[in-house]
Amino acid sequence: MYTLNCKGRLLVLEKPIVMGILNITPDSFYTGSRVETETTILQKAVQMLDEGAAILDIGGQSTRPGSNRISADEESERVLPAIQLIKQQFPHCFISIDTYHASVAKQAVKAGADIINDISAGAMDEAMLATAASLQVPYIAMHMKGTPDTMQNNPSYENVTREVLDYFIKKTEECKAAGIKDVIIDPGFGFGKTISQNFQLLRQLEAFQILSYPLLAGLSRKSTIYKTLNISATEALNGTTVLNTIALQKGAVILRVHDVKEAIETIKLLDAVSGK
Repeated sequence: MYTLNCKGRLLVLEKPIVMGILNITPDSFYTGSRVETETTILQKAVQMLDEGAAILDIGGQSTRPGSNRISADEESERVLPAIQLIKQQFPHCFISIDTYHASVAKQAVKAGADIINDISAGAMDEAMLATAASLQVPYIAMHMKGTPDTMQNNPSYENVTREVLDYFIKKTEECKAAGIKDVIIDPGFGFGKTISQNFQLLRQLEAFQILSYPLLAGLSRKSTIYKTLNISATEALNGTTVLNTIALQKGAVILRVHDVKEAIETIKLLDAVSGK
């Protein structure tokens, strides 16, 4: 069991939880996750919370392969009103800010975010780790080889699981040295990895339990699923459920998803099978 201190409120991971994705973007890879008006933001937030999401993950910049970069100022303009809006309506919900900009993270936490979710684990903004430490909020560190612009340009590993595990041994120590109290690790499915490398990482996911940090799996509707099945992201819910099931069986305690209801059902059914 893990306990995360979110600005004085405790998020207790007695069993796996679900993080719902809210993209305040015009270009995220899955169109069903895009929300840009106050009405649609609140509608999606209500739906996800009603369906059982423990965390709402708010992002203002698409990080799909080849996506366009935007400035920290533009990102802030997208996410801060959404965070404030949701917190006004649902003051007790936990919000994570999906950003690699330290300045955006700082403003977002001030606006009401409780967790920082950084796809670069500090690599794209050298001020991020110190900022996360000063804010004293949980920090999600993700593995990514390269940047969103370059990560899918023929990524290569001798052994992807071993290299990602070695990365996190060093990165978690770096986070602790910076003063971050609660670290969550995300192996970064689809970020600088081929389809076969993603499957190897999932197949060996239990290896990360040796680190004794909460493990997040972000597999929802990704190209590993829809390209393997020769379908679209819109059709990839069933495949997402299958891979989420495997991730849970191998130690994931946070599922980052577009479809909260189905992820909650997956957790409940696995609990029933295991007699919990």
